[in-house]
Amino acid sequence: MSDNLELEGLRALVTGGTKGIGEAVTARLREVGATVLATARKRPGDLADAALFVAADLATVEGCAAVADAVRERLGGVDIIAHVVGGSSAPAGGFAVLDDGEWQRALDLNLFAAVRLDRALLPAMLDRGSGVIIHVTSIQRQLPLPEATIAYAAAKAALSNYSKGLSKEVSPKGIRVVRVSPGWVETDAAAGLIEEMAKKMGTDFEGARKALMDSLGGIPIGRPARPREVADLVAFLASPRAASITGTEYVIDGGTVPTV
Repeated sequence: MSDNLELEGLRALVTGGTKGIGEAVTARLREVGATVLATARKRPGDLADAALFVAADLATVEGCAAVADAVRERLGGVDIIAHVVGGSSAPAGGFAVLDDGEWQRALDLNLFAAVRLDRALLPAMLDRGSGVIIHVTSIQRQLPLPEATIAYAAAKAALSNYSKGLSKEVSPKGIRVVRVSPGWVETDAAAGLIEEMAKKMGTDFEGARKALMDSLGGIPIGRPARPREVADLVAFLASPRAASITGTEYVIDGGTVPTV
């Protein structure tokens, strides 16, 4: 992909921007000339520019407000919002072990973080009549894994529905809203999980990696996606090259989802 994405000088916010997909999206947008404010709960040890990072827990009202304030104060507004933050720390054991607290945590992080930040930052975009919002969902909205992440999957399904509804409201006013739906992405955290699985299974890394792919029903291309590949897609969708794309979802899963 050419680096001529016409993002030079644009202002971007990337949530969950210091690890995994978020780190790759932050790096990619900076490569093509955007000024990127990244946010995460903890400040990374190798932070290059403190002015372009804000530590906040986006699962809270206060954390979202702090990030919105930082966007206004440090960037003077925003042209691109990439909602990457998400995940699940729920215990295994199916629906019965997920109490109200686990469900609320899943919704706060995977749905309400985007809702709250959009509500805070969209008005200025609408005043300008331009901007792009990208919501990172998950193929689990279609293929939930009930053993541990059913609340996460439900929250991502809600995020996808919200994103589609938002696109219908604001696209006629100049704001594009797009969804990116990754399957399994081999981040550093995922590699750590595979190593733990290998120990428990009494196998090697590749054996555990294959077992995990099999648990998803297989990945036709034979491997997980890479963070950079997701970041390339996000950067393209954020760019003027995708000027006619809004209200839709792009699945990047190596063919994991078996139906259209």
